Amino acid sequence: MSVRIGVPSKGRLMEKTFDWFAGRGITLGRAGSDREYAGFVEGIDNVELILLSASEIPREMAAGRIHLGVTGTDLVREKLSGWQSVVETVEVLGFGHADLVLAVPACWVDVNTLDDLDGAAAAFRQAHGFRMRIATKYHRLTRDFLRDNGVADYQLVDSQGATEGTVKNETAEAIADITSTGNTLRANHLKTLDDGLILQSQATLFRAHRAACDAQEAATLEALLARLRTG
Repeated sequence: MSVRIGVPSKGRLMEKTFDWFAGRGITLGRAGSDREYAGFVEGIDNVELILLSASEIPREMAAGRIHLGVTGTDLVREKLSGWQSVVETVEVLGFGHADLVLAVPACWVDVNTLDDLDGAAAAFRQAHGFRMRIATKYHRLTRDFLRDNGVADYQLVDSQGATEGTVKNETAEAIADITSTGNTLRANHLKTLDDGLILQSQATLFRAHRAACDAQEAATLEALLARLRTG
């Protein structure tokens, strides 16, 4: 048996993850064409590369099917209830930075803080007979953030893509979404609340608590972690 590492299967996250491991003397690569999801590992024995979408990696760690995984902090905290009991942080990787933020229409000149939003939500419900809609795919993180900050009278609506366009399309009044530069928010006439930062995320190497190891795998994993932590 081998130690299994889950890595994003495409794009800059995959490339930068490969570079990060290479800087520690371990070569990760895709076997075959870009359409194939087989990978290889060189520089250490008994380690297997599993190429997955970044959003699948938390699930695979929770199920114990991979020992290590590289994915965003946002995805782990959103998808894994009680995430600290499921995985532990090995290293933050220094790339893949993005902020999960709460944003409202830029024309809402009197809504700049969470307190303002709470008041606007109450007024919206009174005026329209239903709760203000916040579009997001980050339901757990957004709900916890709003609860902790005393915002009520809202409902979350699911958005798995083009979340910034939901306000223009009148399927939501506000959004909670990931941004790295803010350009897409501004292009869609949205603004981040002054205190609307929900989470700062970046690519992180996690270790799964539930992945079983025999004696050989445990020794391989500890040797691998020692190299990754001292790179």
